[in-house]
Amino acid sequence: MDRKKDAMGRAIAEYYKTGKADRLRVFSPMFEEDEIPLTILFRSYKAMPAIERKALDMASGRVLDVGAGSGCHSFVLHERGMDVTAIDISPLSVETMKERGLKKVLEQNFFTLEGKYDTILMLMNGIGIVGTLERLPEFFKQLDKILAPGGQVLCDSSDISYVFETEDGIIELPDDMSYYGEHSFRMQYKDTIGDPFGWLYIDADTLRQKAGRCGYAVEIVAEGGHYDYLARITKKRLENYGR
Repeated sequence: MDRKKDAMGRAIAEYYKTGKADRLRVFSPMFEEDEIPLTILFRSYKAMPAIERKALDMASGRVLDVGAGSGCHSFVLHERGMDVTAIDISPLSVETMKERGLKKVLEQNFFTLEGKYDTILMLMNGIGIVGTLERLPEFFKQLDKILAPGGQVLCDSSDISYVFETEDGIIELPDDMSYYGEHSFRMQYKDTIGDPFGWLYIDADTLRQKAGRCGYAVEIVAEGGHYDYLARITKKRLENYGR
């Protein structure tokens, strides 16, 4: 990522150094302008949603934290004495995590990463980096390469069909939308404007279906209070492959 377009990384770096920051603004063609409170990115284990705490408690072995941001999840595991590697495509976020004392940090795209991991964490809708349903097979191919035998992916996402619900309780999806969970966003912090990026919100049934076709099983291990859920993804046993 171009440092001059690293809006989130700049916000994270400034908040860490000064304890305060301007608005991290989020834009999308489908939604009204929003913002990400920087305190959320630096929260403690106790301040995390139950779904995230559940994922951290389930983590084991060699752990990969994808899209680590400020490193809040990685730090919890690091403090527990676990072997955790944090990756992010944001150069300023990576620098901040290193300054905060995290030992294993990489400026790295998930899809080109090498190595083997027993647990892959993709929290705060981390599976959103896939961008589209069409790209999910590529995601599972990458898991074939980096997920250790018997390993697990712990990811959370949301079924955002509620966004399209009418007052009568009917879901009315736009005719020109291929899948209602595929969206585009752009971030801005002060005068730093990031490039647009695709983001995927995937409902649990669709995730199960797509994963099954690629040889993976999905177990929903927790549900949140706003259409969100935590999924555990594992490689199917050979005898169950294709079912």
